[in-house]
Amino acid sequence: MRYKKRKYFMAGRINLIQRSKIRELFEKASKMENVISLGIGEPDFDTPEVIKEAAKRALDEGYTHYTPNAGIPEFREAIAEYYREFYKVNIDVDNILVTAGAYEATYLAFESILEEGDDVIIPDPAFVCYVEDAKVAGAGIIRIPLREENQFKIDPDELVELITKRTRMIVINYPNNPTGATLDKETVKAIAQIAEDYNIYILSDEPYEHFLYEGAKHYPMIKYAPDNTILANSFSKTFAMTGWRLGFTVAPSQVIKDMIKLHAYIIGNVTSFIQIAGITALRDKRSWEAVEHMRKIYAERRKLVLQYLNEMPHVKPFKPKGAFYVWAKIDPELDMSSEDFAEWLLENAGVVVIPGTAFGKRGEGWIRISYATKKEQLIEAMERMKKALEKL
Repeated sequence: MRYKKRKYFMAGRINLIQRSKIRELFEKASKMENVISLGIGEPDFDTPEVIKEAAKRALDEGYTHYTPNAGIPEFREAIAEYYREFYKVNIDVDNILVTAGAYEATYLAFESILEEGDDVIIPDPAFVCYVEDAKVAGAGIIRIPLREENQFKIDPDELVELITKRTRMIVINYPNNPTGATLDKETVKAIAQIAEDYNIYILSDEPYEHFLYEGAKHYPMIKYAPDNTILANSFSKTFAMTGWRLGFTVAPSQVIKDMIKLHAYIIGNVTSFIQIAGITALRDKRSWEAVEHMRKIYAERRKLVLQYLNEMPHVKPFKPKGAFYVWAKIDPELDMSSEDFAEWLLENAGVVVIPGTAFGKRGEGWIRISYATKKEQLIEAMERMKKALEKL
């Protein structure tokens, strides 16, 4: 007896997820010759030598086995120690989970807290993963606008207006990707108070906390709303460890237990010898000297890119105080969408920038430019852009 060949279908929730436009442009550019990418947000620096050496020693010392699901206790202690020293925040080690980068921390938060019938408030524009994580969780998505006239900060009054009985979580990301905006202490405290008053969680994604300029400061949300905040953080940007996939989350007791439970089935544990290297990253002064060195170079590049953009026709940059991106407005008279403008720059200048719509509808009319690129390449890219735009 012959059986009919079965037709296979993918799970419907997978079809809800959109491919990242950042990755799409990156892959298109990789197939072209003589292209300079100012697209993907990755430090061009190598991981500090002291951290690499720590990983090598850990391998030689036998750190090649499973660890506790939540992470090696000493590493979690080092994370708690870091928050005490930098921000005077006391965190219990049991509220810390080591994750495969901030990406996993964010995913775990969405999956542990949200379900069908819940709403999450996500800024617009915002980093690409939040909306996709919300879709997988089956949650409703409410976008809160980040406005140029408000320096791309969340407006607490607008936030209150969007909260309903369905609201379970709001996403915060400062220093911000894509705008480079930072939050002042008053706004942080106001958002914290709203979360407490309305009994909602804040997912605070803070991987750019050490890249600040012109006297800007970082105020971790967990300091002001400890019982409502789920902190996501990463070693990727701070220590130029993107390929290591090392991050962590700090969450209230009732949340962290569920996050650890899910993490145990997804990852099991983060690579053991990488966790050991993470201890060195946090405790060795040489790694922090490397971070400050990177920050100073980013500051120089930021100044360079802003100077060039201010002299170019058809673009107007927002002056960022954090991260390593410049958010630039496209001249409306060009009558070009963000995607068309990014494609035009790629074809006519050989430069990759990210269309603002990759980050939400309110990104229309903007592009994101990364200055996590060597100075010589940045200058060449800026010269190419200027020459091309002067012909429009």
